[in-house]
This record gives sequence, structure tokens and C-alpha cells, in this order.
Amino acid sequence: MTVQAASTPSFVSPQRLAVSLMFLANGFLVGSWAPKIPEFATRLALDESALGLMIMCFGIGSLCAMPLVGALISRRGSRLPVLVLAAISVTALPLVTMASTIVSAACALFLFGAVTGGMDVAMNANAVEVEKRMHRAIMSSCHGFWSLGGVAGAGLGGLAIAWFGTTAHALAAAALIAIAVVLAWPRLLSDPPPAASDDATAGTAGGRRPNLFTAGATVWLTGIICLIMMTPEGAILDWGALYMRQELGASPALSGLAFGAFSAAMATMRFLGDIVRDRLGAVTTFRVSAGLAMIGLGAAGLAPSAELAVIGFAVAGLGLANTVPIAFSAAGNLPGMPQGVAISLVTFMGYSGILFAPSVIGFIAEHTGFAPIYLGLPVLVAIPLAFSGLMRHADRGERPGTD
Repeated sequence: MTVQAASTPSFVSPQRLAVSLMFLANGFLVGSWAPKIPEFATRLALDESALGLMIMCFGIGSLCAMPLVGALISRRGSRLPVLVLAAISVTALPLVTMASTIVSAACALFLFGAVTGGMDVAMNANAVEVEKRMHRAIMSSCHGFWSLGGVAGAGLGGLAIAWFGTTAHALAAAALIAIAVVLAWPRLLSDPPPAASDDATAGTAGGRRPNLFTAGATVWLTGIICLIMMTPEGAILDWGALYMRQELGASPALSGLAFGAFSAAMATMRFLGDIVRDRLGAVTTFRVSAGLAMIGLGAAGLAPSAELAVIGFAVAGLGLANTVPIAFSAAGNLPGMPQGVAISLVTFMGYSGILFAPSVIGFIAEHTGFAPIYLGLPVLVAIPLAFSGLMRHADRGERPGTD
């Protein structure tokens, strides 16, 4: 009989702190880009359409890098890609800041998107490995650190640009990211890729070889779940303020709370999500979260006032906070599927929801308005809810405190 205290894993480890620091740095880098956009557009004389195309270079870079990094993880593990991409990311903001032509700016944004998107895949894969070693959930808090980094990057970046200028801001942000890389380098979990025989039998009873068709279908379904669950985030980020201004008569200050309340609620719940998931299990946590998201989105669409819409968006943030982290954990634990390939595919599909779905939503809203959009999103979320049983793979391994 195993002694209970001896089998209980530590809540904090150097490896957990290191991968959390990488999420924080990645979010800080992306957040630091947001306050640079107005100056970037002015410097290059870009109108709204041209700026949209330039920002698309960032998204294309991310989507191109994700499958390549996934393949690399399957061969070399996640540690080296995380650290190399994090080191390269130190140059991202300075390069964008120094770009003086359309071509150089497009190339800089493509590289920016590639290193942040590729790093996203690698650090999620590393977080899955830390979860396995610790036998407890950490993915939601890792994404919470990403959200915290994004808020810090955007908030501090705006002040730094106002006080010291864009070049000083870019160099200061790069220095902070470099410090994070140095601190994480010796502590990040080393996870050599499993042998082919381990991949073939992982997670199966008696070592039976899993059905590759079933594994492939499962990872695609998990990717679709991520795409759907990240679509409302893009819908609120890009269109929430406009919905409140045009259809609910909100002031500029109040309309800004649409995404503010959503993101604050999401960040808060992500830091609580691991505790909830360890207690309830991944499937139950996902179902409760999806239900909250449906209620919040529906309430925002039905809201008779801007104030009630803000509450609806906040409830949606509470619900959506932990669905994607759970899906990433499930993808990283799918039996018979290389971890890097599974996570890169799920990440690719999920971020496609944020990058491209808002454009579709904008086209539809021209004919219907935004209220029907937010009322329709809960119907879309019902699809992941129907397939929530797939999230059981996120619970793979020993539960904390078990013998």
C-alpha cells in the first residue's frame, strides 16, 4: 500500500514555473504589439484596408509555423523549440519597429507571427508533459499567465510609448523577454520524444495498437471543438464594442468594457480552472464551462441595455476560459497520435477561429445586426458540448493524491 503523502505530487515545481513564465512572456509579446499599431500604421501611411492586410501577415506567419513546429516536437521534444523560438522572439518587436518599407514590415510581421505561433504550440506541448509528470492539471493557469502577460504588455506598452517612444518601448520589451528566457532555460522540462513503440501503445489497455483512423478523427474533432470555442472570443474582441455602440447606444467608455469584462473574467477563471478540473474532472468541467458560455452569449444577445450586455460578456468569459486549455490537454494525451502533431493541428484550427471567423461574422452582421450573431453563437457552442466526452483524454494519468 502506497503512503498517501508520498504519492501526492507537489503543487509547484521548477518545470511548472518555467513553462508558466514562457506563457507569460508570449502573452506579453503579443500584448506589447497592440499599442504599437497606430504608430505602425502612421509610419507606413497605411489605411484601414492596408493595415488589415499587414496584420494578416502576422496570422499567416502563425499558421505556417504551427504544423512545422508540431513536426519538430514529434522528433525532438518540446523543450528545444520553446527555448529557440522564445530567444528569436526577442527580436520581433525591434524588427517591426525598425521596418521602414511595406515589404520589410510585412516580413517582420510574418516572422513575428511565426515565432509567437510556433512558440504557442511548443509551450502547450511542454505544459502537457509537465501535467503528466505532476499528475495534476496546470494548463488553465498557464493560459491564465498568457492572459496576464497580454494585459501587462498592452497596458505598460501604451505608457512606455507615450513616455519614451516606440524604439525605447521595443527594446525594453525585448529585454524583459530575454530575461524570461534566461530564467526559464535551465528549468524548462526536457521531454525527449517517446519511442515509436510507446506512441503506438500509449493510453491503450494491454498495449493494444490503437486504431489510427480513430485517433486521426478524434484529433480533428478536438480541433473543431477548439475552433468553435475560440470563435466567440474573436467575435467579442472585434465586434463587441461596435455592437454595444450601434445597437445598445453605449458610450465609448462603456463599449470598451465588452472585451474588457470578457477578458478579465476569462483570466480570473483560468487561474481557478486547474483546481476545478482536478476536482470535477475534465469532462464535467468542460460541460459546465460550455453551459456558462452559452448562457453568457445568449444574455449578451438578448440584453436590453449595454450594462446587461457587459454582464453577459463577463459570464461568457467565465465559461470559455477553461474550454480551450482542456482541449489542448486532451489533444496532447490522445493515444496513438504524436503529441506535437496533435497539438499543432488543434492549435492551428483553434486560432483559425480567432483570425478568420470575425470576418465572416462581420459579413453576416451587415445583413442581420450583431444581436442575432451573439444569439446564434450558443447554438454553435452546443456542438462541442455534444462531443465533450472527448475531453476525457485530458484526465489521462494518475489523479493527485491517489495510490
